[in-house]
Amino acid sequence: MKSILFIPIFALLAIFLYCKAKKSTFKLLNKNKNKKISNFKKSLLSKEFNIKKIYLRNDERINLNPDINIKVDIYDKDNEILNKTNLHRARLAKFKKSKFNGEFIYLDKYENVYKIINGEKIYL
Repeated sequence: MKSILFIPIFALLAIFLYCKAKKSTFKLLNKNKNKKISNFKKSLLSKEFNIKKIYLRNDERINLNPDINIKVDIYDKDNEILNKTNLHRARLAKFKKSKFNGEFIYLDKYENVYKIINGEKIYL
């Protein structure tokens, strides 16, 4: 009689513990998933992300038009100067000309860089 009563109680206890363990692991997985989603949302809504997005759009606009002047000042930071020179090089490679600090710089078919002053080619 005792063994007949013991088996259903043990089975119910095992089912209860299994369900409890399953629920806690589901909560852990769901909690990590929610953290990832919330971190992603925070990064999209942050001011830094919006500022970076504006700079990327401006860089794309400058990269698509070689007639836009890229001006490098002495007060620019190193990473800004590097970004501007890389944009200039990309425009030279793509369009064979680029306006840099107010003057056009050209690239000939032999990959030589020159600018035109008073109708003369001056190689740099």
